[in-house]
Amino acid sequence: MSLAKIIKINPSAPEEGHINEAAEFITAGRLVIIPTETVYGIAANALDKKALDRLYEIKKRPLDKPFALLIADKNKVEEFARDIPVAAYKLMHKFWPGPLTILLKAANGGKVGLRMPDNQIALKIIEQAHVPVACPSANIADSPAPDDFTQAIKNMDGLVDLAVDGGKTKLGMESAIVDLSVEPPKIVRSGSIKDEAIKASVKSKTVLFVCTGNSCRSVMAEAYLKKLLKIQKREDVEVISAGIMIFAGLGASVETREVLRKEGIDVSGHLSQRVTKEMVDRSDIILAMESTHENRILQIAPEAKNRLFLLKEFAKMDDNNLNICDPAGASLEFYDNTFYTIKDAVERISKII
Repeated sequence: MSLAKIIKINPSAPEEGHINEAAEFITAGRLVIIPTETVYGIAANALDKKALDRLYEIKKRPLDKPFALLIADKNKVEEFARDIPVAAYKLMHKFWPGPLTILLKAANGGKVGLRMPDNQIALKIIEQAHVPVACPSANIADSPAPDDFTQAIKNMDGLVDLAVDGGKTKLGMESAIVDLSVEPPKIVRSGSIKDEAIKASVKSKTVLFVCTGNSCRSVMAEAYLKKLLKIQKREDVEVISAGIMIFAGLGASVETREVLRKEGIDVSGHLSQRVTKEMVDRSDIILAMESTHENRILQIAPEAKNRLFLLKEFAKMDDNNLNICDPAGASLEFYDNTFYTIKDAVERISKII
């Protein structure tokens, strides 16, 4: 057996040439030992049958037990999985990149395991490979998963083609695994993330308020719901707000700050942000101020339809208009009236989430 080529990569500033070489080996169907933050793994092109056959042989793994895939971008999840639950997006938001593997319904049937590692060497190699990367731990059956390069190469030299020395891994423990293809989700393997933290994230609720510029209406709704939840001593609900406009990083309007100041709420530190698909995906309920905001959200994430409502649907109404009009440029009295409607709706929301 030929010995593996060894290259050393600086984990703090990975050398581009070495990264590209490792990625090219993987793309070409060769096996490469790489570091992650958990343990060292054997990376292979998941589209290359010969590479996978070699990997199954090395790992002595049953052919009906697929390898989990490493990804470098959360957006790649939807390429491999289907019917992704909100809980999965919450776990990705909270723990990725990191030591958590999630099992989802695979796009082509069965299940698929996915993880975004918290290691710059691994992320850059995966990104440059431009193929799905299978990466089980770099150990043979019944031996511990290696947390440093010396352990990794000890039993693998001659079995792999290239080995990347990235120093000692940060955690030295394999990732936790959560099966989200079943209901309720099931923790398959415990890891460095505590089971309780995973369960709490799955059970938590996320509320997203959306308006135009994220400087008036959605700020009022977010701030007031947070106040109510604090009174209720609820720590299991995340409240966020965003706008559909391009501009971000702006503060709450002067009138909004004044209206909320009367409620004992300080939003002087608020900075506007643009609504993203990631926000929508991880939200249990999305509350828009106008139908135009609803339409924009559905353009971003059509699958959010059953979680999307107009906020005024939850308020006492004197008319049939379900839009909460934008107070920008109007009088302080108009702002007060706008907040009155928002306040009524948010109080009802606080009782049902």
